[in-house]
Amino acid sequence: MRTWVRTDRGRAVTDAGPAVPNQPERHTPSVTPPPAAPAGGGLAPPPHVHALRLLPTPKGTPFTFWYTLVLVGTTLFIHFGDPAQVTRWLSGASADVENLAQEPLFVLFASALFYKGALLSVFTVGFVLVLTALERRVGGWRTAAVFLAGHLFATLATQLTVAAAVALGHLPESSRSRFDYGIDYGVLACAAALAGVLHLVWLRWAMVAGVGTMIVSDLVTLTDPVVDWGHLLAFLAGIALWPLLRRYQRRGSAAAAARPHR
Repeated sequence: MRTWVRTDRGRAVTDAGPAVPNQPERHTPSVTPPPAAPAGGGLAPPPHVHALRLLPTPKGTPFTFWYTLVLVGTTLFIHFGDPAQVTRWLSGASADVENLAQEPLFVLFASALFYKGALLSVFTVGFVLVLTALERRVGGWRTAAVFLAGHLFATLATQLTVAAAVALGHLPESSRSRFDYGIDYGVLACAAALAGVLHLVWLRWAMVAGVGTMIVSDLVTLTDPVVDWGHLLAFLAGIALWPLLRRYQRRGSAAAAARPHR
């Protein structure tokens, strides 16, 4: 048996002659390798990090975060401000028939800056969770576009119907100046859009069924026909945006897969 060695002075490899007899093989203790790190390169985040992602942040979800702060301010103003001033502000921001005829662009946007209910309620919690989840999936600009699409579409559809009903004598003239403001149309559109971009199919349809049941139950009782029909139109507007949002998701996934891993 032959082996090859190098000299101490770096000379060329030479034949060292007979090999050293076989030595007993030393046992090397096996070492269990550490668990592989996630694809992102770090350790898996702790559970509380996932919980915090349900809430908006200035950097992660800027649209939801700053819009929530605006709504907190206007809601506090409605509840604690001078009643005369509150009425004047709401009258000017209402997207009713009279205001739409005079300042359509202003009232369409201003009417979405006020919330009718309590500051802490099931609806406000749903607003934060839905918009945060949607923005983390499709981005801030698209979330804002979905919200505005539902708000504008439902507001215009219902108020134009009111204008036609007043003109035909089916509603009193006072219906032209009935307050119409709030965030419910936009939130329902975002809820429908969120259902469309969820990867879990059962969760998607459970969400559609749950929200749809509430909307249909309101239509059955018809306590407020204008608002109740507006809720349905806003929800359908969010569903109509599924193809666009899913196309964006596919492009984003393809770009992430093509990006070289470090």
